[in-house]
Amino acid sequence: MGMMQEFKEFAVKGSVVDLAVGVIIGAAFSKIVDSLVNDIIMPPVGYLLGGLDFSNYYIALNNQAAGLPLAEAKKLGAVIAYGNFFSVVLNFLILAFIIFQMVRLINKARRGPDAAAAAVAAEEVLLLREIRDSLRR
Repeated sequence: MGMMQEFKEFAVKGSVVDLAVGVIIGAAFSKIVDSLVNDIIMPPVGYLLGGLDFSNYYIALNNQAAGLPLAEAKKLGAVIAYGNFFSVVLNFLILAFIIFQMVRLINKARRGPDAAAAAVAAEEVLLLREIRDSLRR
């Protein structure tokens, strides 16, 4: 089998197409989570902590003047933008939690509502077979 035929089989498999769709949806969903964190969650957190704007927290590495907005400080030299990092970590945690919940629901749906009942039924069938075999002896 030629390499092109193998590649075609690989690319057309359902799981590869599903993965591509998942990546595209995930990228779009990531923007929603970014907005949620930056526009909905961080402003009240900053307000509760005394009006702090986390996006402008940084450590100046090139002796920039204190109190400059992050964009201005970056123009003047290198900075460690730990406030922005905090927002990105919060984005990741929210996104990871939501994806975890989605996977949990999908797995639950795949098992179906009768998964536990099916396991009990299988155990009962096994027990009945043992009883039947004992009676035959």
